Amino acid sequence: MTSIDLGSPGDPGPIDLEELLASRLLVQGNSGSGKSHLLRRLLEQSAGLVQQVVIDPEGDFATLADRFGHVVVDAADYSEAEAAGIARRVRAQRASVVLNLEGLEIDAQLRCAGTFLGALFDAPREQWYPVLVVVDEAQLFAPAAAGDVGEEARRISLAAMTNLMCRGRKRGLAGVIATQRLAKLAKNVAAEASNFLMGRTFLDIDMQRAADLLGMERRQAEQIRDLERGQFLALGPALCRRPRLVRIGAVATGTRGGGPALAPLPVMGADERELLLAVSATPAPPPPPPKAVEPVEQLITRLERAAAEPPLPVQPDLLAAAEGDVLADAVLAEVVADPDAAHRPAAALFGDFGLRCRMRGAVRSPLDLPAFARRLALARAGLFSAELAEPEMVAALRVAADLPDDMLGVFMLVARAARAGGPCPADEAVARVYGTASLGRARRLLGYMEGKGHLAFRTDLRGRRTAAIPQLGWTTAPEAEGEVLAG
Repeated sequence: MTSIDLGSPGDPGPIDLEELLASRLLVQGNSGSGKSHLLRRLLEQSAGLVQQVVIDPEGDFATLADRFGHVVVDAADYSEAEAAGIARRVRAQRASVVLNLEGLEIDAQLRCAGTFLGALFDAPREQWYPVLVVVDEAQLFAPAAAGDVGEEARRISLAAMTNLMCRGRKRGLAGVIATQRLAKLAKNVAAEASNFLMGRTFLDIDMQRAADLLGMERRQAEQIRDLERGQFLALGPALCRRPRLVRIGAVATGTRGGGPALAPLPVMGADERELLLAVSATPAPPPPPPKAVEPVEQLITRLERAAAEPPLPVQPDLLAAAEGDVLADAVLAEVVADPDAAHRPAAALFGDFGLRCRMRGAVRSPLDLPAFARRLALARAGLFSAELAEPEMVAALRVAADLPDDMLGVFMLVARAARAGGPCPADEAVARVYGTASLGRARRLLGYMEGKGHLAFRTDLRGRRTAAIPQLGWTTAPEAEGEVLAG
């Protein structure tokens, strides 16, 4: 038996590591109950004894690399295919890694985690060595019900989590999942754990489920509400045969963020007060301009070349247009005008685009799929070649050069309004251009672009939003009243 200790001095909490690898672990507790501290203690105590893979949505466990040699994989730097390739090499080389999902939207987090776990699960038989797979905030990756996330991303992530907990044991994968809410975690994922560490929780439904898993009577569930931070009720073959209280011991590493400790407020002088109340369209200092990537640079170069040539008639000489821009614009206008195409992805509309082009006499489609996806996003924002070729729009395209193609249309929608001084686009318009019916996704997208420094938002006391593009000094007017009320 290989045993490690989760407890503090004088209050041991032994855990049989070999039994844990065979029977899996579920950790539950409200925010602030000490779940992440418990996971860190478990990882530190077992480091060097077993390979570890950490699915980390907040980047909290990246500090394990400094002391224990974990490899931190920043998921935002890789595509899904590259993440799957890294997972295959992790399994082959038996390296301990932290998959840092910080900075990704929730849909991208689910897809990346699902792809990574799926590649671990699909490893060939000769690589089925024991691996401790720790998933923090498991309710995000195995939700009990559909939410604002895309159905495809949810399906990929939930399938991978189900495989990890239900079928992973034979492949050497031992799942350790932590969640804030048992009620939000898929039951078929939670039910496969045989070991439990239940921390403080206050909601009745979560207390009852925790008491049921611990084999406690319902009237005893109230004690779960009285647990202190860092205290957990333990039960399971790797822990103990009857529920017992464990106080988690100290850890050697910490998170990169600050804790909730109080700090004195700064003393504000006259200059600081004046700066606080100043209204500026452009935040200071502005963030550095993003570096351009090749696909958008190709688009800019082609549009500049097209703008230097004399205008070409749309009919009947569509096929004589340089590089098919006139034909592409005409057909794209038809595609975005079709109500049935509003929420269909670019890949699904590409065949329809090619068919419409052939019906107009084209031998082949003037755009390949990546170029079509980019132009479709811009067309949904009402932007076509002539306007895109204007110097001001070219400058806006350069600012957005590092944005994914599906976000490009939303940025240019805001840029178009800001250049003209028009009202800030409402959430409904953003969602329509983004190709979604979810206003929540539209708001998260705008928040993501603000976090990356592409946009800056200001909301007045009437709830009207104003958008600015710091690199260009453009600012929209406030949202129209009707659009605010509709949102």
